[in-house]
Amino acid sequence: MTALVGLKCRACGAPYPAEAVYVCEQCLGPLGVVLDEAVVRKTLSRASIESRPRSLWRYREVLPVLEPGRVGPTSGMTPLLRAERLGRAIGHDDCWVKDDSVNHPTCSYKDRVVPVALSRALELGFTTVSCASTGNLANSVSAHAARAGLRCVIFIPDGLERGKILGSAVFRATIVAVRGNYDQVNRLCTELAERHRWAFVNVNLRPYYVEGAKTFGWEIVEQLGWRLPRHAVLPTAGGTLLPKVAEAFEEAVRYGCAEGAPVRIYTAQAAGSAPVVRALHAGLDRFEPVKPQTIAKSIAIGNPADGNDVLRIVRASGGWGEMATDEEIVSAIRLLAETEGIFTEPAGGTTVAVARKLVAEGKIPKNETLVIGVTGNGYKTQEAVVEALPAPRVVNPKVREVEETLAGIPGWEDAK
Repeated sequence: MTALVGLKCRACGAPYPAEAVYVCEQCLGPLGVVLDEAVVRKTLSRASIESRPRSLWRYREVLPVLEPGRVGPTSGMTPLLRAERLGRAIGHDDCWVKDDSVNHPTCSYKDRVVPVALSRALELGFTTVSCASTGNLANSVSAHAARAGLRCVIFIPDGLERGKILGSAVFRATIVAVRGNYDQVNRLCTELAERHRWAFVNVNLRPYYVEGAKTFGWEIVEQLGWRLPRHAVLPTAGGTLLPKVAEAFEEAVRYGCAEGAPVRIYTAQAAGSAPVVRALHAGLDRFEPVKPQTIAKSIAIGNPADGNDVLRIVRASGGWGEMATDEEIVSAIRLLAETEGIFTEPAGGTTVAVARKLVAEGKIPKNETLVIGVTGNGYKTQEAVVEALPAPRVVNPKVREVEETLAGIPGWEDAK
């Protein structure tokens, strides 16, 4: 049983069939998925969810797929960790980290959205899948396409981190590096989608793709014991994640699965690519595109497709937004690693740095539940922090040399 009814323009409301379309022919507005709430209510409950395998497909009723589980059977249900040591470091008493840096199989939040998009691609008869990506999406599309037996071609900006290129090449995807930034790559993919019958997960399959992001929010609610957090800090790149997490919180209450006051949601961006945060601070209703310049390449999108939705939702929730400099991002990556043993990429460093600022500014009270979203793994982006870390201390194989070396390190003086 599926609750998928079709698509609808999010601007003018025009209806469309559940096909590979994403732009309204009447007003050029974006299309979104329509679900039959009566069908959802027939089987969705806390008990039904808890009885299912621990993957994103345990929330199948709210996902626009006819045959859930064909792609990504082990994706999702990543840890929600009580971050006491990080909380003490940033001055917060009830701090949690939602850790998608260990998502399966490619260690990022994209392993939520891609299974939904590729499941729909299979249902619509596509044999070739593609995407425009700053790295994590490319890795996820490549891996899930390999498992599904689909041909895969991905488009990335030239100069991407080596770890993210390797993370696609190993799955035998065809990789095309484009001389330009992400926004130029995305425009190229939009043109290609009009000429070829390829399933571009973040272009012509975008209405389905974005729905997978809701599982990030649903998992937070379930892992908190079916209650809402009071505050959530999330990164904004293309703007997919934050609006859908907000929708998941609302769905969980509406379908009787969760309790709690509405969540205040905060957007986090790198200072070198912060069109949404700058618009928020300036009191604007729409953002102005920027040219990204930051080490946080996975969120370096200067013209986010859903950026205006992020603005609207953050304001409606009573939240806020901040940006982090590259130096603050690196410092936050190290802080999260040193306090909680989580090595995140710069996107996660951005959310931690912004959460730290918001707590310091008093915008997030220290005793109200705070969830910080970590969406990617630092082992893909080692270049971002390697120069900030100390080199190994080299000694001869002699006990005295080890003891003398450690004695010169602050904190080791009285080690036994």
